[in-house]
Amino acid sequence: MLFGSVSVSSAKSSEHEPKQDITIDQWHLSLNTGLGIMTNPLKGGSDLPLVLIPEVAYYAEHLFFDNGRLGYSLEPDSPHVVNLVSEFNPETRFFVNWHPTNIFALSSSNSFIASSPVELKEQQPKLDINELNKRRWALDAGLSYHYIYEKHVFSAQALADISGVYQGWRSALQWQMTHKIGKIHVKPSLGVWYKSAQLNNYFYGVSEKENPNEAIAVGSSLQPYAKIDARWPLSEVNSVRFHLAYYDYSALADSPLFEKTYSMTAFLGFDHIF
Repeated sequence: MLFGSVSVSSAKSSEHEPKQDITIDQWHLSLNTGLGIMTNPLKGGSDLPLVLIPEVAYYAEHLFFDNGRLGYSLEPDSPHVVNLVSEFNPETRFFVNWHPTNIFALSSSNSFIASSPVELKEQQPKLDINELNKRRWALDAGLSYHYIYEKHVFSAQALADISGVYQGWRSALQWQMTHKIGKIHVKPSLGVWYKSAQLNNYFYGVSEKENPNEAIAVGSSLQPYAKIDARWPLSEVNSVRFHLAYYDYSALADSPLFEKTYSMTAFLGFDHIF
């Protein structure tokens, strides 16, 4: 989801890493084949099996497309990288299968509503996502900033809905490190999302039309997450790939749509660079 990575030649690069590691003006394609799953925390939602996962990127001098994210880099050769970016809001992925976040699945808290767990359990209707109005796709745009220091990348971004679907915004902070253990390249990431009340209400709230007894609003939230991506090169174009990601949704316990308080993505397989 956030700050996705892409395979480039024999090195692994991303939209926040130095431009000198990236061959510009050509497409970069890779295909991951293996077994994995992306869990859906919503009631009535289906987990998504991961068998074939593409990675697609194109970089010009400033313009880039990276696994569903379109952007323009203002200072591509600086350790301080500022990008103008746009992408479909990833929350829709829990309501539909064919979403960019689901296709590019390996791209490497407290609500303001104060209710006790007992009160929440009593007031929540029995709903699943198949009984709700369709959640529309939203297009977000904003700024991303990355500071590169040796093996570390410190990132921040802020994106707002420019399609008028939920009329809110989201922001994130992330730390990522690239490390090598023997022949294995390991890339751990830690971060946190802030999501506005408008965003959470649209995707995870319940309207009066959906529940005639009472509409249920969901406040803004903080969503921590952790990811680790590991590659064991077998040749210049082939490697064994392991990816594990955990996203915490416990801050949205106010919403009756959640069956679990987290979503996980896990994958083990082979990566081939074309």
